[in-house]
Amino acid sequence: MTESNTHNILKTKNLSIGYQTKKAATVITDNINLELKKGELIGLVGANGIGKSTLLRTLSTIQKPLEGLIAINNIPLENYTALELAKTMSLVLTEQLMSKNLSVEELVALGRQPYTNWVGNLSEVDISAVHKAIDQTNLSDLKHRKCFELSDGQLQKAMIARALAQDTDLIILDEPTTHLDMYHKAYILKLLQRLAKDTNKTILFSSHEIDLAIQLCDTIIVMTNDKVVSDSPCHLIEQGIFETLFPNDLIGFEQETGSFRVKK
Repeated sequence: MTESNTHNILKTKNLSIGYQTKKAATVITDNINLELKKGELIGLVGANGIGKSTLLRTLSTIQKPLEGLIAINNIPLENYTALELAKTMSLVLTEQLMSKNLSVEELVALGRQPYTNWVGNLSEVDISAVHKAIDQTNLSDLKHRKCFELSDGQLQKAMIARALAQDTDLIILDEPTTHLDMYHKAYILKLLQRLAKDTNKTILFSSHEIDLAIQLCDTIIVMTNDKVVSDSPCHLIEQGIFETLFPNDLIGFEQETGSFRVKK
C-alpha cells in the first residue's frame, strides 16, 4: 500500500463539539476520534439536527471545539496562521454568494487569494490553476457566464471549482446537494468522487443522501444520538450502524441492497 493511501490529512482525538456560553457548555457530541486519509471521498451523515453542521464548522475553525484535538497534516489546528490554513483547507458552504454578478471564471479565481500579492494580481501560476479547476469541473463552456445566470447545479460546480483552485489538501463541503434534483445530486457526488481520485485531495462533505454516500464514498462518518463512528460503507453495513439512524417504525435499512426503504 502506498503512502498516499495511508497518510492522514485530518485527525481528531477525544473531540467534543457544542456551544459555550458564559454560564455553561452545551455538548452536542463528544469523544470524536477520526482519521481522514489522503485521496478519499468521505461522507458525513446522520439525522436532521444531530450536529453534522456543528462538526463541520468545528473542523473548519468557524466554531471552537469544547475539548480535544484537531490536527491537519499532524499539526494542531491552533498552530496554523490564517494564511497557512487557507492553503491547507478550503470550504464550500451553504450560504449564498454575496455577489452573483461575478463570472464563473472570476468566482473560481477567488480561490487563489491565499497566493496572490497584496494587490491581488493573478500570476501565470494562478491563472493556470483557475483554468485547470474549470476544466476539472466541466465548466469551460460556462466560464464567462455570470453566476446569477447559472442553475443551482452549475453554481455548485463553480463553487467546487473555486475550492479546487485554492489547491488545498482538504476540501470541506456542507450539504453540496441542497436544492438539487435527484439527477444533479448524483452528478455532484459522482464529480466529487472523481475529483478525490484524480487530484488525490481529501474531500469531506455532509449530506442527507445516505444511499448515494454508501455507493460512492470511501469512508462514511455516521453521527447517531450517542456516538460518532467512521469506517468503510461495507463495514458500517455489517455492523448494523445505518439501522440505528432513524426510528424503525417508518424507515428500515436493507443490508442486502445497502439502501433505506419505507415500511408498508
